[in-house]
Amino acid sequence: MRIVSLLPSLTEIVWALGLADELVAVTHECDYPPAVRSKPRITRSLVPPGLDHAAIDTAVRERVAAGLPLYELDLQALRTLAPDLILTQDLCPVCAVSVEDVCRIAATLPRPPRVVSVQPMRLSEILASIETVGEATGRPATARALVAALGQRLDWVRQRLSGADTRPRVVCLEWLAPPIVAGHWVPDMVELAGGVDALGVAGQPSYTVTWEQVAAAAPDVLVVMPCGYDLAGSRELGQRYLSDPALQEIPAVARDRVWAVDASSYFSRPGPRVVHGVEILAALLHPERCMTDTSALAAPVAVAASHVRYEPAG
Repeated sequence: MRIVSLLPSLTEIVWALGLADELVAVTHECDYPPAVRSKPRITRSLVPPGLDHAAIDTAVRERVAAGLPLYELDLQALRTLAPDLILTQDLCPVCAVSVEDVCRIAATLPRPPRVVSVQPMRLSEILASIETVGEATGRPATARALVAALGQRLDWVRQRLSGADTRPRVVCLEWLAPPIVAGHWVPDMVELAGGVDALGVAGQPSYTVTWEQVAAAAPDVLVVMPCGYDLAGSRELGQRYLSDPALQEIPAVARDRVWAVDASSYFSRPGPRVVHGVEILAALLHPERCMTDTSALAAPVAVAASHVRYEPAG
């Protein structure tokens, strides 16, 4: 089978199912596992490069409002590759080539491939999408085994947090200029990790808020997880935007409980690694239960998250 993946999370799923050799093309954003970088790239972004954080948001909103695409699919390359299966998504208009465009283009190919689209809105639906890909690629048993293994890791977190005395109020931000509250599966991740999402709504899209609304939510913990950013990028943005003295009365900021995380790896992409994201959140919210000297989470958390501290100017 010749597979084209049009979403990084789907690429990760295909790879996890042992189908690396059958993956003939991926997107320009696919970077995990590292070996995937050697695969042909079949998309490119139409948002101008080199924009800062706020300008990216403006450019994306303007293109979406005008009905313009954010990505371009290389039709000639697709014809040459002649895939049997194209994997895509119907969840987020700013994450990949639209499923309508994919289906339209696929229908024009000499041998139209099957198009399979996923739309996970909840954590459970991410796991279900793994089985969907398994069925489409002829690896249903492997997919079920992968989902079972991921489920065992989530059960471990639940067991560790059983009987926890407190559930911190958490706000997760997937953008900072303007602030955008993470929705979809992230509130599920917070709940499993022993927190209460103060603004996000499970199964609902992310949405724009004001800093005043963030302050009014009075989060005990603030998690900076800007979509598309790694740990270093998230930390830099957190330091830049949360250094405003007006934000220092937010409980999480005042108590030095602001964390930057590797959003691209563990939170933004609806693939297997969101389970690691739950483990990271659990260790941040309940270190006394989920991060001990013998815990397998200690090293990953140290790599995957870091403090964002307020350093007054001058």
